[in-house]
Amino acid sequence: MSEPASISSGIAERYATAIFEIAKESESLPKLESNIADLAAALDSSEELREVIASPVLSRAGQGKVMAALAKKMKLEPAMGNGLAVMAGKRRLFVLPQLLTRLSDMIAEDKGEVTAQVTSAKALTKTQADKLAKTLKARVGKDVKINATVDESLIGGLVVKVGSKMIDTSIRSRLNSLQNAMKEVG
Repeated sequence: MSEPASISSGIAERYATAIFEIAKESESLPKLESNIADLAAALDSSEELREVIASPVLSRAGQGKVMAALAKKMKLEPAMGNGLAVMAGKRRLFVLPQLLTRLSDMIAEDKGEVTAQVTSAKALTKTQADKLAKTLKARVGKDVKINATVDESLIGGLVVKVGSKMIDTSIRSRLNSLQNAMKEVG
């Protein structure tokens, strides 16, 4: 991990821990979980929001006002709203994507779940996703939440990432292995 990335993840980790602990203490983790999904969707869909959190030109007060308005409009949990306000005041909003990821991981861990990043050549059906989650649960010993994406360049098969483990059964990967084996022979 590069130094700036590790600094960002360290900052995100500290804020995530504080927000998580406060939400857990006030028994509002389910609401926090929905806030995280809403904020992630807002970040994905709003170029203006991404600009606000990354802007070195916008003042701390300006960022704070935007975050306060966002918290009010989205009806964010007080722990999340106050956390965003503190982050704005300290010019730490640039770590918001990492914060949301870390908070999701902490909530999943608290619930005894793990998230699997699954990339497939075609969208998984509900039956396929359920069967994969059941198989992964047997392997990792925890409930598995599937986060599926589609990458047509895989040709077929799946790439599954659970924590630091990766299982690559894609046809693209197999073709690359075959090509490397052929180069060694010839």
